[in-house]
Amino acid sequence: MASNHKLTKTRNIGIIAHIDAGKTTITERILYYTGRVHKMGEVHNGEATMDWMLEEKERGITITSAVTSCHWRDHTVNIIDTPGHVDFTIEVERSLRVLDGAIGVFCGVGGVEPQSETVWHQADRYRVPKIAFVNKMDRIGADFFRTVEMMKDRLGATPLIMQLPWGSEDSFVGVIDLLRMTAIVWEEETLGAEFRQVPIPSELMDQATKYRELLLETVSDKDDAIMDKYLSEQKLSPDELKRAIRAAAIKLELVPVLCGAALRNKGIQPLLDAIVDYLPSPVDIPAVVGHDPETGKKGQRPPSVKAPFSALAFKVMMEQGRKMTYVRVYSGSIKAGESAYNPGKKVKEKLARILKMHSNKRERIEQASAGDILAVMGLKLTTTGDTLCSESHPILLEPIEFNAPVISMAIEPKAVQDQDKLMEALEKLSAEDPTFKFKIDEETGQIIISGMGELHLEVLVGRLKREFFVDTNQGKPQVVYRETISRQVQHEEIFQKELAGQQHFAGVKIELSPLPRGSGNRFVDRCENPGLTEDFLAAIKQGVGEGASSGPIMGYPLIDVETSLLDVKISEMHSDAMAFRVASSMAFRNACAKAEPVLLEPIIKTEILVPEEFLGEVIGDLNSRQGKIEQITTKEPVQVLTASVPLSKMFGYSTSLRSLSQGRGTFTMQFSHYDKA
Repeated sequence: MASNHKLTKTRNIGIIAHIDAGKTTITERILYYTGRVHKMGEVHNGEATMDWMLEEKERGITITSAVTSCHWRDHTVNIIDTPGHVDFTIEVERSLRVLDGAIGVFCGVGGVEPQSETVWHQADRYRVPKIAFVNKMDRIGADFFRTVEMMKDRLGATPLIMQLPWGSEDSFVGVIDLLRMTAIVWEEETLGAEFRQVPIPSELMDQATKYRELLLETVSDKDDAIMDKYLSEQKLSPDELKRAIRAAAIKLELVPVLCGAALRNKGIQPLLDAIVDYLPSPVDIPAVVGHDPETGKKGQRPPSVKAPFSALAFKVMMEQGRKMTYVRVYSGSIKAGESAYNPGKKVKEKLARILKMHSNKRERIEQASAGDILAVMGLKLTTTGDTLCSESHPILLEPIEFNAPVISMAIEPKAVQDQDKLMEALEKLSAEDPTFKFKIDEETGQIIISGMGELHLEVLVGRLKREFFVDTNQGKPQVVYRETISRQVQHEEIFQKELAGQQHFAGVKIELSPLPRGSGNRFVDRCENPGLTEDFLAAIKQGVGEGASSGPIMGYPLIDVETSLLDVKISEMHSDAMAFRVASSMAFRNACAKAEPVLLEPIIKTEILVPEEFLGEVIGDLNSRQGKIEQITTKEPVQVLTASVPLSKMFGYSTSLRSLSQGRGTFTMQFSHYDKA
């Protein structure tokens, strides 16, 4: 049975950063030095262990977050390598929700880039303690201190410099450790697996002493015991400092900063030490919070094996047509073959197999317990964000928040016989990715797919071809309009016809009135004719509904119209439900044509987050798209702009916003209402 001792020696961490900062390369090095892999894969050769999808190998970017685990200094380190591209932030979001700590990787040349800003703020929202690693110190133009300053300005973080680079660009030799006041050099021959500690070179001694003082000052601000010793000039041991730094990092008061060059195999072992020394174990973070699904009372689950079982499913993947669910176990334990309760769906699910993952390779294990991040086979109904728990102690953990898709396009199979295959594949892809949606448009009969950006949809279309063998054509997205009327009219219609040797007769008088936007359609019965039966009334309502399904301008559905039934004409011999249905449908259509019909277009509400220096350009662009700006608020360190814009003017907006804001703006949009086109 796992114990709390095992929990204190577990680290669940993620590597977060902007695209191209070197996350995957760092993960490769970590796996190599911890003995998990015996050859380092390189991203540029398409051989990285964690980038196993074909799309990832081709594009050299991470698309899905992969999970692996390794061992360092008698600790188990579970790592999730997350994507850096803005279209795949869901992968980061769901990973951060289940992690205890994170490594923010920054490129020494690019500094704090837009997407690292986004993911850093995501991590802050989930209160995830972080350490920072300034990578690529061997590249031309690398500037360690500029990156640290950018962390203060853009991220609002308090960086604690733990290491200084020794040399830079071509002459980057190693790092200076300010905790022990020694220098570390890596051996080229052993691919950086071996390193030596040497005295700090004399020309760097002044700089090292200055930053060591700064480190002591910063730490003593956060810890009274250190403050007392520091002020009375007593010697502080590395272990005392480590304890204080760890406590402050876990409270999110400090971010320890290290540096190196992952591609040159420099700086990885001290980073592993820092993961063990400064990032929290499952025991160090607050108990996970949820509520009782029956009573709604708040509850929590402490990170202990003895507590009742609780876990969160954070990712679903299809593996050769079978569903694999990634879960983070927060408390208790469960064996393979046992059942767990899903309180959100009110079902019991059997955990057929429990797998320990190493990227896309796996190893079967018999039991999962608190602190583990694993994959499970056999869960039929559980999806991303669902809780699993013990039935006798139910708890519903806070779900994962997803952004709604912002871009859509029409898609169809190239071969007609692939229609069912396509629908099945889309079903599987949307089960995997909650930010990907698809539907059949009732009006055009087209299949519409929606996602977070153009690259997102491109990758998904590529996967349809590769994994599901469905070739598709994609069209430009179409806006679906509506129609309404703009004045009140009355109209009377008589229907009289002989069909199949039988006479049919019905007379209907109606009044149409426009309603305020968003009211929907209403039917009011103001008829006082005693001959109007329930059957006839139902037929009239049905006829009006049929009439409203296509408007007089372009055949789009009519909305926000009130139909009042004023009078009916009945013939005892020849009136029947069918006649009333046809009469009312004709009456409605003819009345609409007289009621000055207008075309309505969908208006969306968009919220744009953008740094202040780009606000002017973004507002100018929205005005050119006929957008109405509703409010601008400041939410440090960005401006939040709320506007309503016609949907037809928002196609390609993600690309425009990125170029207007140097990639630092993000936006969400949702349908608001229909308005005159």
